[in-house]
Amino acid sequence: MTQLKAAATSAADIEVDVLVVGLVAGDDAPELVGAAEVNSAFDDLAGTFQLLGNEGKASSVTFLPSQGNVAAKLILGVGLGKANDEGDFEAETLRRAAGEAVRASFGHATVAFALPGDTEAIATGALLGAYQAKTYKTDTDDIKLPPEAVTVLGADAATLTRVHGLAAGVFATRDWVNQPGNYLRPPSFADDIAHKSRAVGLEVDILDETALQEAGYGGILAVGMGSTEKPRLVKITYRAEGASKHVAFVGKGITFDTGGISLKPSQGMWDMKGDMGGAAAVCGAMLAIAEVKPNVNVTAWVALAENMPSGDAYRPGDVVTTYSGKTVEVLNTDAEGRMVLCDALWRAAEDSPDAIYDVATLTGGQVIALGARCAGVMGDEEETARIKRVGDSVGEMMWPMPIPEDIKKNMSSTIADVVQVARGMKRDGHMLQGGHFLSKFLPEGQAWAHIDIAGPSDGPDAYGYVPAGGSGIPVRTLVGLVEDFQS
Repeated sequence: MTQLKAAATSAADIEVDVLVVGLVAGDDAPELVGAAEVNSAFDDLAGTFQLLGNEGKASSVTFLPSQGNVAAKLILGVGLGKANDEGDFEAETLRRAAGEAVRASFGHATVAFALPGDTEAIATGALLGAYQAKTYKTDTDDIKLPPEAVTVLGADAATLTRVHGLAAGVFATRDWVNQPGNYLRPPSFADDIAHKSRAVGLEVDILDETALQEAGYGGILAVGMGSTEKPRLVKITYRAEGASKHVAFVGKGITFDTGGISLKPSQGMWDMKGDMGGAAAVCGAMLAIAEVKPNVNVTAWVALAENMPSGDAYRPGDVVTTYSGKTVEVLNTDAEGRMVLCDALWRAAEDSPDAIYDVATLTGGQVIALGARCAGVMGDEEETARIKRVGDSVGEMMWPMPIPEDIKKNMSSTIADVVQVARGMKRDGHMLQGGHFLSKFLPEGQAWAHIDIAGPSDGPDAYGYVPAGGSGIPVRTLVGLVEDFQS
């Protein structure tokens, strides 16, 4: 991982490959903000950037040789858009600008930031932008590496330590989401989670297929029946001495989703290697929590399975007895995520936590309703509002969604306690159907919210500090939720 450094030196004097300065969009021309000593070393630096096409538009980037005017070899002007009424820049604007600047600086060893404003936001965007996905290419000569070190002028060591801890969780999440399905199957994923979690002092317990059978985890077992690689349920525990609050996470970990007997179309099926994005985010959040050490007890339950078609696979029309004892009528084996989540949710609720948050790449309906970058949130009003507030504060878009009565009416079974999807496979409110189903697997009074990250978890295009591929969303929101209980 790129190393973050703090420095109190003048921006004009710091010896780095790339020095990043900020440009504000003006009425007629961009203006340089902060780093006055750098500006004074040049004759109209902002005007030069304008001649090169940079008008200060948010996240636009332009390189300029320093020509010895300052100690840095290159000056990178990054657009910040326009300041708010108080003359400040929103934290997310700074994160995205820093991320764009670092991604543009791949191939350079050292980068320094002389941007005005929130140094934690700048450091976060810079470090998250320095992520590089693992390659499986044998010829790597043309691959540009991220910077070895990023210096944030004016930052303090404690802030950078926190940012490093959060980034470690985000990077682990991205790594897991990006792994091919043949590299990451339920047993190997469970082992890797255990290895990484124990390395930072977390407690880990793994239930294999025998333990799942003995305890009656029928939902998880049903989904995993078709695969030769059997399912797992992983429990991760963070204990804070003297803590009075307890938060639980639940993550969907379908390491590859063919749809099972209800087979998906081949077009795009390759993206289903990322159907464990919820599990990856929950585990990444636990790694980050182990680093930032909030005074809240946290337990994570991660349900891992591979949804494959075979002679042993579960079928449409099956009735499955879940861990809760409730029976589920299966109409579509491709609605497998809710089957594994319902078992893990009920188990998490047995510990009576103050709140349960489940995270899943659950439905294509989320992407249709909210797009590729905004997660859908359902559940208790207080918890969905909390998630939106915390998500906004860290730059991860979350939007509360209702579960209307007409959705509920379409999801009743004549032969089981619960039907898995709407009668007749109606697609109306598909994301909301998933939330309603999950709500049936919580005892009355249990605070809960469901976060559908089908779109935000994994995308084809980089933006700001988010790379193409696994995004790491919503790791920072989950950590923020825990810290919200602490406060």
